[in-house]
Parts: sequence; structure tokens; C-alpha cells
Amino acid sequence: MEGAAGAFYGGVMSFRQVVHVCIALGVSACALLPLEALANGAMKRPVVVELFTSQGCSSCVPADAVLTQLASSRHDVIALSLPITYWDMLGWKDTLASDACTKRQKSYAQAMGRGGVYTPQMIVDGESDVVGGREAQLNAAIAARAADAQNVSVTLKLNAQELHIAVGPAEEHGDYNATIWLFRMLPQASVNVTAGENSGHTLTYRNIVRDIRAIGVWKGQAVALDLPRAEVLDASRDSLVVIVQQGGYGRIVGAAMMDNPSKLGGR
Repeated sequence: MEGAAGAFYGGVMSFRQVVHVCIALGVSACALLPLEALANGAMKRPVVVELFTSQGCSSCVPADAVLTQLASSRHDVIALSLPITYWDMLGWKDTLASDACTKRQKSYAQAMGRGGVYTPQMIVDGESDVVGGREAQLNAAIAARAADAQNVSVTLKLNAQELHIAVGPAEEHGDYNATIWLFRMLPQASVNVTAGENSGHTLTYRNIVRDIRAIGVWKGQAVALDLPRAEVLDASRDSLVVIVQQGGYGRIVGAAMMDNPSKLGGR
């Protein structure tokens, strides 16, 4: 039933689909489904939290711990760690950082009209930013987005040959021009830092973004994409996230995560 659970986590389900999942998983599993979802006939999608961080930033350590806690305990949140490169000059080259993560943060700054970038920065659902580690502000931002989030269905299915991505239609008419992003993530990693601000510390990370690709455009109509499995996963055990985002770096309208898909679909 892993496939059913994956579709449930990332998208919107009708009341009939909820009942079918309950039957398949057993009556006791129904107790795990929010009562509001059963009453309204739909499950809200998870809110996306992106943390821009660096191994060379001592202020990032508390924010990394908050992100780890989110990833471990909040099934209503997709928590992503995006290590950036611009603090590599501080005496320690971040072993997980990528230019793609740095570019994404700078693109957010431009879209939000900010004069620059900083760490630790958390972007909540593409809409607001919070200084990483400030849990009260972060939880308030997550709650605000959960109450106001657009709910475009995103479903991921994997077999031995390909990854199938289905993005549903908009619930309301509007001017939609969203990028469909595919994120590939390392589920977890620990790094022994021997120089720089965090010298002598072992840092632990969850959901580390390793690759970001724009794979399509969504304009309000349903979209179906098929990507070769070997191209998406290679030989890695990475997790996958698909995000549908207005203007590329604006409001997120749909999101889904497939955790450790190498276990699924024939491998």
C-alpha cells in the first residue's frame, strides 16, 4: 500500500478515495486520518518549508535542528534543507552545498524585492520568509499558509521504467503560470566540520536538496509527465519532491513527496 500512501500524502483526495484507502489499510488506520478531512472530503496538501543554510555559518545550527524536527515529526510539512555556497569563503567549504540552491535563494530575494540573501533563512510555501530557528514565527507562518493554501493535487507514481507525475486542474479559474519543479534529496547526512565557525562540531541534516530541475509548466489545466527512472534516480537512494510554484519563485500551489523511492517500483 505504499503507492496509495504516497498519493494520499501529496495530493487531494475525494471522500470516496479516503474510504478506499481506509478499507485497504484497515479500519484502525482511519483513526490516523484527520476528522476534518473526512468531513470535508479532501486532504490539504503539505506546506513547503525551505531552509537556506551553510556548514560555515554558526547561526545556522539551531535552524538545522528545527528543520530536522520538522522533517521528523510534521507530516503536514515538506521540510527541505538547501545548503548554499557563498559562505565557503569563511574557512570551510560546505560539503553538501550546490550552486542550484544558491541560485534558488537569490531568485527568491529578487522575487520578494529583497536587497540580498542571508542564512539561516526559511521560505514558507514560497510566500514568506522567517529567520531560521525562530520556531514561534515559523509555526505561525506554517499555520497561516495551511489555512490559506491552494490545493492543487500532485501525485507521484514510480515503476521500473519511469516516474509518472500528475498535476490536477485548478479548483478555481485564474491566471496561472506555474513552474513544476523536481527536487532530488539526500534523506539525511552527518558532517564533521574541522575548520571555520563550526570547527569541531558534527552537524546533522535532513532532506538535503542535491538537484533542482524545472520539468514543466502548469497553467491551470491537468498536466501529466513521465520521466525515465534512470534519469531521475540514477543509482542513488534519494527522495523526490515535486512542487508546483507560481512564477517559479512565488506562491506554491501544489506539492508532493516520495520518500526513498528506490524501495518502490521493482528495485
